[in-house]
Amino acid sequence: MREMSKGANVGLASLSEDASSVFVSLSWSSAAGDGDADVSVLLLDGSGKVRSDADFYFYNHPAADDGSVQLLGKTPTENGSEDRIGLDLTAVPQDVVSIVVAASQYGTATFGDLDDLRMTVSDRSGEALLGFAIADATIETAFIFGELYRRNDEWKFRAVGQGYETGLAGLATDFGIDVVEDEESEGTEPESDGDTAASAVARTEQQTAAAVPAQATPEAGRSGAVPEAAAVTPAASGRRRGPRTAKKKVTLPRVAKKSLAENESWKPARLFPVPSYKSDREREVRATSVLLSVMAEVPEFGRRLTAAFGAPAGRMQTFTEVSLPHGDTPRRPDGVIRVERAGKLWTALVETKTNGNPLKSEQVQDYMDIAARRGYEAVITLSNDVALEGSPLVDVKVDGRRKHKVALWHLSWAEVAHQAQMLIRHEGVGNAAHAWLLEELLHYLQHENSGCHGFQNMGPAWVPVRNGIDSETLCQGDPRAVEVVESWERLIRQVCLRLGGELGQKALPVQRAKRGTDPKSRRTALADRLCEEGRLSAEVRIDGANGILAISADLRTGKLRTSVDIPAPDSGYPLTVAKRLVRVLAEAPADLHVETLVEGGNGPRGTLERLRPEPGDLLPKDGAPIAGFRLSLFKGMGGSRGSTESGFIRSVDDAVDRFHGSVVTHLGQLERRAPRQRSASDPATTD
Repeated sequence: MREMSKGANVGLASLSEDASSVFVSLSWSSAAGDGDADVSVLLLDGSGKVRSDADFYFYNHPAADDGSVQLLGKTPTENGSEDRIGLDLTAVPQDVVSIVVAASQYGTATFGDLDDLRMTVSDRSGEALLGFAIADATIETAFIFGELYRRNDEWKFRAVGQGYETGLAGLATDFGIDVVEDEESEGTEPESDGDTAASAVARTEQQTAAAVPAQATPEAGRSGAVPEAAAVTPAASGRRRGPRTAKKKVTLPRVAKKSLAENESWKPARLFPVPSYKSDREREVRATSVLLSVMAEVPEFGRRLTAAFGAPAGRMQTFTEVSLPHGDTPRRPDGVIRVERAGKLWTALVETKTNGNPLKSEQVQDYMDIAARRGYEAVITLSNDVALEGSPLVDVKVDGRRKHKVALWHLSWAEVAHQAQMLIRHEGVGNAAHAWLLEELLHYLQHENSGCHGFQNMGPAWVPVRNGIDSETLCQGDPRAVEVVESWERLIRQVCLRLGGELGQKALPVQRAKRGTDPKSRRTALADRLCEEGRLSAEVRIDGANGILAISADLRTGKLRTSVDIPAPDSGYPLTVAKRLVRVLAEAPADLHVETLVEGGNGPRGTLERLRPEPGDLLPKDGAPIAGFRLSLFKGMGGSRGSTESGFIRSVDDAVDRFHGSVVTHLGQLERRAPRQRSASDPATTD
């Protein structure tokens, strides 16, 4: 991989034999574990501006109809998060001469708050071609990381690293995006939450309080020089307009309609019934057929699952039980996905496992070899297991002598259910029939007989490790402890998928590790800590939540702890703050533990049951200032390694659901409550 310096450029053809489609990754990390940003892509013509607002791709406009641009979403990394973008350079219109890749912060955050700002460009097989790191970010709220541009019918890359102090509004105005002013939209409510460039910029302006009118000069707010291909003139904005409406998308209500059945024994008819299967093979065949058929019929869902694997946006067809020649004995992959765009075919072979059955390396290896010989692009494995960075589910060998490269990808059934739920509950699909199909798929996946329930087994090392911790015979360096740490990480990632699907928000695990720490050594260190302390710990960051959700499993005491640290409100007397916290937690369990956080020591603590009549017990006796509060719930954890009623996995799910639903969801009221305005006649103290 070639490392780029700021301002340097290179031709993609010199780095790869096949650079017609590339993946662009923007990544960053945060020492606090809560940093984030939104990526955006702009297509520019010869004047250095967008041809229209439709050339601006962001979170509410993630893909081009021609498949040239696809925002593939955010994935957690070892130290932060990564946003991936798929670019099909053969589909980019001829009048587009450059593609600008940028990111913007929201609220009062700046890129100086983030570490390890980096852009990576990879070919269609996932092999990294070049990287560019930004080390001088300070107060910028938007950054152009880099651009891909045409020179003599060849695509080249330039490392830009240009920052803006005026956020997304300043960046967008530079490239000809019309910014909607607040007064234009007064009294006008758009049909959707906004999927136009103007509305996205307007929202960002309100969040950052840094609105820039469309007639602002491009020099305003810049912290870096403009590269050659990005030099533009100010956007003319003589016309004024309000937000544009978009076609309403269909979501399903959370509350089901009243049933017309006479009693509970009447079961509704289902498109995908789930009878008692006689074998795991029957489960695999049916699950594959059900999933692939819905992917082909619901374009939004099919693209959501395949875009991250490099599939273009186009007509999708799916097949099952396809016989493909392989030596003396033909092979039958569980499924085949084909996507056609502009006369070109993208093909992926699918290998499915259900009911917790593991993937077989030799089987996947055969499919990789077949795909390479036939010129297919990918092999997709699908099982209840969750893939981890640095810990592959199957070991396959790639023949480096072959010119054609095949990418190996993995999907968990939990991720499939997550994407279906996000579409039908939160983001919407094109019509009611598509929503119904996804609802039937989701019901099938969640049925106890489907075998598609996601990660359900902590593995064979779970019981020996628990027994070793209980008897104090487990030693550091035991490989079984590493297996348990990996299973714990898979479980937490699945918890994030389930929470995100329920809430419609991003939920990501927080990885706190030193920079440059590889996954294997990080898990080894966590395994040694498990042997010493007997505890498994994790943190989850949920967009919009007040604080980071912490989960701890103490294998010595058999207790699960879910907790969150929240800062004290900026305004209000200490006693007023304590009373307000108790009122906000009116629906929380009585056994919730509340601890006052003070600098340099421990503060008062007690259960909510004891504190409700006496909130003043939360105040430090020495009058020390309150920094915040720690809220915790404890419950017993299951002993078995599975997800049955008495299983460990079920107990973790239940603990997280109880804590989030009864505690975390109510904490936003603590900050939203406006401080009381005192008049001149008010006494100097209250309460």
